[in-house]
Amino acid sequence: MKAIIPVAGAGTRLRPLTYTQPKPLIPVAGKPIIALIIDQLMSVGVKEFVFIIGYLGEKIKLYVEKTYPDLDKEFVVQDSRQGLGHAIWTAKDVIKDADEIVIFLGDTILELNLPAFMASKKSCLAVKRVEDPRNFGVIESAEDGHVTRVVEKPKIPKSNLAIVGLYKIKEVKQLISTLEDLITTDKRTYGEFQLTDALMDLIGQGVKFTSMKVDNWFDCGKKEILLETNAQLLDKEGYASNSLPAYDNTIIIHPVSIGKGCKIKNSIIGPHVTIGENVTINYSIVKDSIIGNFALIEDVNLSQSIVGNDAAIKGLSQSLNIGDNTEIDFS
Repeated sequence: MKAIIPVAGAGTRLRPLTYTQPKPLIPVAGKPIIALIIDQLMSVGVKEFVFIIGYLGEKIKLYVEKTYPDLDKEFVVQDSRQGLGHAIWTAKDVIKDADEIVIFLGDTILELNLPAFMASKKSCLAVKRVEDPRNFGVIESAEDGHVTRVVEKPKIPKSNLAIVGLYKIKEVKQLISTLEDLITTDKRTYGEFQLTDALMDLIGQGVKFTSMKVDNWFDCGKKEILLETNAQLLDKEGYASNSLPAYDNTIIIHPVSIGKGCKIKNSIIGPHVTIGENVTINYSIVKDSIIGNFALIEDVNLSQSIVGNDAAIKGLSQSLNIGDNTEIDFS
C-alpha cells in the first residue's frame, strides 16, 4: 500500500496567504493540514508515501523531511498543473509496482471510519451528500452499492454524492494505463485531465468500485471553511492544548492551541484560536482565528482572521486574511 498525496496546487482561493505559503502547510487546530493527513494515514498502518509537489513544493518537502525524518517518502514534481489525473500520472514510475494505492488530496480534512475504508476488498471512493453537486465529481450507484458512473462537475446531476478527495485503488496498473490513454489522446474535461474520467474508464473495463460516506468533510480552500474547520476540530478531544504556561495578565478561553515559544501578555485569547510557534501577542483580543509562526499582534482586536507567518499587526479591530511577511500598522 502506497499513499499518494497531491499537493501541487497554488491555493488561489486563499490568496494572499498562499503567495508565500502552500495551502497544505496552513495550520488548523495546531497542525498543518498535511500533518493531519499524514498522521491519519499512519494511524491505519500506511508506511509508504508519495508527495506530488509543484507550487512552493520545496517548502512542503522541507517540512515533511524535518517533521517526519523516518517516513518512507518520495517526492514527485508536477511541472505543469493539468488536473488531478495528470498529477497521479506524473507519479506513475513510483507507484507502478504497488499492490494498491490510496490517494488523499492534500488540502482536505476528513472524518470517517478510515480502518473500514482501507479494509475494503474492492476499490473504494469516499463520498458525502452535498447541496449542489455541480461543483464536484459525483458518483452514481446501483442497488447493490457498486458505483456505476463517475462524472466531473455534471451540469444536470443525477446524484448528490460528491467524491471528497479520498480514493483507494487496487487496480494500479490499469489506472496508470488508463491515465496514459487520456494524456496520449489529450482527453480533457474542463481543460484538465480528470481522475474521474480515468475512474469511469476503469468502470467500463469491468473494475468494481464501491463507496463509503464520510462523517465530515472540510475542503480547506476558503478562509471561512478553514476557520470553521479549526473551530470544530478544537472542540474535539486531542486537538486543543491541555497544559499551557501562565501567560502574564492574560485570560485563555478554551479551546485553543498555542505553539511553543509564544510570548503572550495583557490579552484575551480564545475561544477557537490556533497560534503557531514563537508568536508575540500584547494588549490584544484574539478569537476564532489562526495565527502563523513568528507573528506579532499588538493592540489588536481580531476575530474570524487568518494571519500568516512573520506578519505584524498593530492597532486594529478588523477581520483579516493576511499573508506571510506582511506588516500592517493602523496605530
